[in-house]
Amino acid sequence: MVSPGLRWPPKPRPGWALAFVAVASLALLGAAAAWRWCRSRRSRLRPVGRVSALFVYPVKSCRGVAVEQAEVTQLGLRNGEMRDRCWLVIKEDGHMVTARQEPRLVLISIANENDCLTLSAPEMKDIHIPVRLSTRNPVKNCRLFGTDIQGRDCGEEAAQWITDFLKSEPYRLVQFESNMVPRNAKDLMEPFRPSDKIAYPDCSPIMVLSEASLEELNSRLQKKVQIRNFRPNILVTGCNPHEEDTWDEIKIGGVEMKGAAACPRCIFTTVDPDTGIMDRKEPLETLKSYRLCDPSEQHIYKSHPLFGWYFGVDKTGTIQVGDIVYKMI
Repeated sequence: MVSPGLRWPPKPRPGWALAFVAVASLALLGAAAAWRWCRSRRSRLRPVGRVSALFVYPVKSCRGVAVEQAEVTQLGLRNGEMRDRCWLVIKEDGHMVTARQEPRLVLISIANENDCLTLSAPEMKDIHIPVRLSTRNPVKNCRLFGTDIQGRDCGEEAAQWITDFLKSEPYRLVQFESNMVPRNAKDLMEPFRPSDKIAYPDCSPIMVLSEASLEELNSRLQKKVQIRNFRPNILVTGCNPHEEDTWDEIKIGGVEMKGAAACPRCIFTTVDPDTGIMDRKEPLETLKSYRLCDPSEQHIYKSHPLFGWYFGVDKTGTIQVGDIVYKMI
């Protein structure tokens, strides 16, 4: 029996009401799926360490700048106007100059003041180089490890300053600008992906090293070395020696990075960062005694010992000292 207040058969619901019910149901299903995805993603993150230091090296081979926070871009770390390895010393013909040829480059300190890079060195008056160069400054064709890239000349004053400090031959300073074409990391090392790009680094946007790896090395050395000998971008504490070699994918803050290859070490590591004097032996010889690659990887690393790990950037963002490093399982 139908109640007096009800009509029979029931009045059909309007189309908008049915649509509302359908949309609401889909939204609930979507929210549930998103919750399950987030929960699953969190369960895939395993803490493996903590960021203990961040370093930006604005001028290739010059002294690094320790920062508390850095933006991780596709081309590497950035802090304010200081972009990692986006300035380069070159010869007059455009070929790169690093501490391999001029060890005293490591004595040049960098600061960022009033939209300028300030370069300081022993017995030299500071020089201030505008970060935004005049378009009247010529663009140079540069050569790094057999690959070509451009750089805008920083001017005569900067060139003379570098030349006067190094006292060997005429040099110039160039800057990589954001509208220039970066190099492909894969052209330098096979394990990188086509998406991994670089300005003036040797071959990687990001290099990660652990304090434990340095401690392990120093336990084998008579004369201890510093983290400055190895120039990492991200230093990690709270893990085992060389555990960074096993991090295929990591997440720090909102940043995600993909492990690419080990960092093959060269004679640069033997330059004393305090004196600019090249030893040519240690710590390189000791590293060779226990950090050579597997024979199956000699086509990649040759006879270089491995110390630290190279990463490409999958998701950009900001990281800071103290952030937890998660391995993505």
